[in-house]
Amino acid sequence: MSVRHSLVAVLAGFACSSAALAVESTWNTLDAGTRAPGVEQVDRHDRGEHEHHRHDRHRKPFSVKIIGFNDYHGNLLSPGTFGVNTRVPAAQRPAVGGADYLAGYVAALKKQNPLNVVVGAGDFIGASPLVSALFFDEPAVETLNRIGLEFNAVGNHEFDKGAAELKRLQRGGCKLTNGVQDPNSCQGLGSKKPGRFDGAHFQWLSANVVETASGRTLLPAYGIKKFNGVRVAFIGMTLKGTPNIVTPSGVAGLQFRDEADTVNALVPRLRARGVEAIVVLVHQGGFQSAGLSDINGCDGNLAGSDIASVVSRLDNAVDLVVSGHTHAAYNCSANTVDVRADASTGGTTVTPRVAGLPNIIGRLVPVTSASAFGRVLTDIDVTLDPRTRDITAVAPTNRLVDRSNTAVTPSAEVAAIMSGYNNLVSPIAGRVIGSITAELPNSAIDAACNMPAGDLIADSQLAATAPADFGGAQIAFMNRGGVRSPGFTFASSAAGEGDGNVTYGEAFTVQPFGNSLVTMTLTAQDLKNVLEQQFAGCRGQGAATTRIMVPSAGLRYTWDGAQACDARIRNLSLTQGGVSESIVDANGVVLNPARTYRVTVNNFMATGGDGYTTFLNGTNLLGGAQDIDALTAYLAAFKAPNPAYNPADPALAKPRISRVGGTSCPSGANVNP
Repeated sequence: MSVRHSLVAVLAGFACSSAALAVESTWNTLDAGTRAPGVEQVDRHDRGEHEHHRHDRHRKPFSVKIIGFNDYHGNLLSPGTFGVNTRVPAAQRPAVGGADYLAGYVAALKKQNPLNVVVGAGDFIGASPLVSALFFDEPAVETLNRIGLEFNAVGNHEFDKGAAELKRLQRGGCKLTNGVQDPNSCQGLGSKKPGRFDGAHFQWLSANVVETASGRTLLPAYGIKKFNGVRVAFIGMTLKGTPNIVTPSGVAGLQFRDEADTVNALVPRLRARGVEAIVVLVHQGGFQSAGLSDINGCDGNLAGSDIASVVSRLDNAVDLVVSGHTHAAYNCSANTVDVRADASTGGTTVTPRVAGLPNIIGRLVPVTSASAFGRVLTDIDVTLDPRTRDITAVAPTNRLVDRSNTAVTPSAEVAAIMSGYNNLVSPIAGRVIGSITAELPNSAIDAACNMPAGDLIADSQLAATAPADFGGAQIAFMNRGGVRSPGFTFASSAAGEGDGNVTYGEAFTVQPFGNSLVTMTLTAQDLKNVLEQQFAGCRGQGAATTRIMVPSAGLRYTWDGAQACDARIRNLSLTQGGVSESIVDANGVVLNPARTYRVTVNNFMATGGDGYTTFLNGTNLLGGAQDIDALTAYLAAFKAPNPAYNPADPALAKPRISRVGGTSCPSGANVNP
């Protein structure tokens, strides 16, 4: 047996906040001599395991509250409105989220049970709005500290800036640029004092992320917290496919191992420590099938999803899975409800049912997810039996973080941090950079997968790289996952810029990655191949991921999901200067396979991200501007007194993508929904 070893971090001052941990705690390292160490939270008020164990046979089961959420993405401010399901009219959906209300809801839930823990399923940093991103996501960490987060799985976006930067956010310290402290770092509005950054008071967990050089996990594999002497373990992981959706520099020197294999290997070690209660925090997820997507629903039981595949191989010792990544809300458990539209009343019917995802022996395991951006919290009551030290019941409920709920008091401390950072960023974020005539969502508007926000971004990238000196691009492609919610909204934001005006802050929210543009030469055959590669299982694309790119104006094609891999793309054409040429004919034949074209993508895609490995065939690469700069420059042409950007303008040549049959845009294993 390994022994407890050095004190890693002290949650200094954390127990004093209204949203803080219930007790003063420290982290002790467990299994320090192994390649996958863990941490245990030590409560100085705990009576000790021996005293508890002496009376275990006579003690009754008791309840512990687990409060979970995922995909915070540095959303300090409210991300807007949200309904419990899609049947709720837009006008009746309340404003949700915001770090101050998240803290208030967490505090209220903690009051219901002093035995509690706050956990996360990853992507709490990265792809953040400017109010956090400008300051290297230090505001995200500082607000999460005050919210009371204790354990958090790493997600793919935790690796956007690399392992060293993630460790800095964990441990604290200022961001250095060329060896000098960056002026936007260490504002310290949520740290002990200005001019410093304290780092995370919570512990990131990375059970399946291994440093290649040492063979050890990058961060602790699991965390343990004791309740009345009973240990509960939390294993934290990201999806094994993280290297496919993060730039190579972000994952350099790291291995990302299989999620289920990782958990199953840890189970015997945890049991050797007397741990029977095991919770998995994993940054992987799924979607409910077509329906109302109620936040407490599990329509279709997430069939065919990545998370269902992971759970199907989990050891029977796992009691609960808290998931994320897809930004979807679901509650697959004994508390699942089937919500259906009722045509006779115009309302809905709600039918409770027992759900869950089957594990390796077929037992249904509760699996939850809480949407994204702080819109939803998962309130999970688990029953612990001190005699068996195991979880005997799990009762989750997804709860909207409703800012209009007068029964919840937002945290004034967190609100002050939010306000401070918002004031610092407002002169930049509130600047109007262009205007639009209509809403441009970041979702598909038809079964062919056309996306208005993506159209604008692809066009901006083509415009930035079309001049000969900047790449001579003829085509641009944008990965749809890189177009962030909510797209470009027509209604004025809280900044008061006016309807139709687009601010820099809004543009940054849609394009927050800081990717640079890369223009390359591809052949006509490469173009056909990369378009075929969009579909699950084709040319190395993930078996459960269909990713339809958004092309720039002038490029048009048709796809047919009923056909086999390499036979889905046809009628590919390019129009330049009013002249059109056919690249792939109506039968799917590439007319001149060796003909070359200059194509622009972001550096993530250029390095094979999202499974588009065909881009690795590109030659004569030329680096360009950052994506946000290209977008800002493009929108400047649509700033008053110039006419606003009109997505219905015939010159934009829409729709760019056509489809044979189908009813909805695919994103998973089913390429022909």
